[in-house]
Amino acid sequence: MSSSNENAAERVRVTVDAIYRSDSRRVFATLVRLLGDFDLAEEALHDAFRAALEQWPQEGMPANPRAWLVSTGRFKAIDNLRRRARFVDLPPDAAERLGTDDPEGRDPADIGNGGASLMALAERVADGLGDPAAWDDESVEDDRLRLIFTCCHPALSPDAQVALTLREVCGLTTEEIARAFLTAPSTLAQRIVRAKAKIRDARIPYQVPTREDLPERLDAVLRVVYLVFNEGYSASLGGSLTRHDLSEEAIRLGRLLIELLPEPEAQGLLALMLLHESRRAARTSPGGELILLDEQDRALWNRDQIAQGLALVERALSSRRFGPYTLQAAIAAVHAEAPSAGETDWAQIVGLYNVLLRIEPSPVVELNRAVAVAMYDGPEAGLTLVDGILARGDLEDYHLAHAARADLCRRLERTAEARAAYERALSLTRQEPERRFLERRLNELLD
Repeated sequence: MSSSNENAAERVRVTVDAIYRSDSRRVFATLVRLLGDFDLAEEALHDAFRAALEQWPQEGMPANPRAWLVSTGRFKAIDNLRRRARFVDLPPDAAERLGTDDPEGRDPADIGNGGASLMALAERVADGLGDPAAWDDESVEDDRLRLIFTCCHPALSPDAQVALTLREVCGLTTEEIARAFLTAPSTLAQRIVRAKAKIRDARIPYQVPTREDLPERLDAVLRVVYLVFNEGYSASLGGSLTRHDLSEEAIRLGRLLIELLPEPEAQGLLALMLLHESRRAARTSPGGELILLDEQDRALWNRDQIAQGLALVERALSSRRFGPYTLQAAIAAVHAEAPSAGETDWAQIVGLYNVLLRIEPSPVVELNRAVAVAMYDGPEAGLTLVDGILARGDLEDYHLAHAARADLCRRLERTAEARAAYERALSLTRQEPERRFLERRLNELLD
C-alpha cells in the first residue's frame, strides 16, 4: 500500500473512531427498532463500523455517515440471517424475538424450524425496514427516546431498568455500571441478560408511552439520565475526573425529555445537570488535579449554561409541582449566583437541604446537608452530624463521607482524627485525581 493510501486509511480510521464514540448508540437504537432484537442490533452495529473501515478509504466518506451505518447494519443483519438459514435451525420463538409478524397471521410456533423459516424471516425483516432516506437525524433521536422508555418499562425491576439503559442506550461498560450500583460486575451482567429476556418474553413494545402513561414512567427515566450524568461529571474510576462524553449525552437526553414532556422535574433535572456542567472547566487544573468548589476560578464557569439552568429552575419552582431534582438544582443555583465562595448564601442552602431531606430522605442528602451546616454554623456542628451518620453505618464504605469528616477535623485541628479519616477515604476511592487530592491533604498533615 502506498503512503498516500496508508494516510487516507489512517484518516478514515480516526474519523470512524470519532463517529463510533459520538454516534454508535444512536445507530444502535435505530437498529434495535429496525431489527427488533438487542443482540442482533449489536452485531449489526459492529458489522457496519467494520464495513466503514474497509469501504470508506476507497469510496470516500458518505454524505450522512449515520444513515450509511444504519443502512449497512440492517443489510448485514439480513445477510447474516440468510447465511444462517443454510446451517442453523430456527427456534420456534425466533419471529417473536425479532419483533416480526408472519404475513399470513400464523403463530410463530407453527411456522416450523429450519433454514427455510429463517430465510423467510430475513425476507420479512427486509421488507419491513422502510425507506433509508427517512432515517434522518430527527428520527434517530426519536429512536434513542424509544429505547430509553423500553429499557425503563415497569415490567422490569428498577435496578434492571437503570442497568439496561446505561448499557444499551449509553454504552457504559459493565464495570462502570456495577460501580454505580455498588455490586459485582458478574451480578450486573446477569441482571442485564435477564432484563433483555424479560423484554423479549413479555413482548415489551419498542415505543414511547402514551401521554397518559408518561408521568408514571418518567421517574425511572430521570434516574437513569442522572446516573449517566454523574458518571460523566465525576467518573467512578480511572485517571480522569470527568467523562465529558457521558455528561454531554445525559444533557442531550434531558433536553429530549423536556421536549417530549415538559414536566417540572424533567426541567429541574436538566437545570441541575447544566449548573453542575457549567463548572467543568474550573474543576481541574491544567495538569488534571482536582480543585474544590470554594477554590475554583469562577471566571471559568460557563455563563450560558448557568443562565439556561437558572431559567429552568425558576420555571420548575414556579409550577409548585417540583421534586428532589429541582431542589438540588436550586441548591446548585445558589452556588452559581454567588460572586465568590465567601458570598455564598449558606443559610438558603441549608434551608433547601431541609426541604430536600423531608421529601427524599437519604444518608447522602444528610451528608451534603451536614457539610452545608458546617459552612453556616461552623465545623463543630457539621462534624457532629457527620459522626451521627457514620455511627449508624449508613455510609461506612462511602469515601466522600470520610473525606468530609477528615476536612472538618482538619479545620478543627484534630490532626490525628483527620489523618485517620483521610486514610480511610483513600482506601475507598478508585479515581486517581481524588486519590492525589486526598494524598496531598494527608501529606500536609504529616509535614
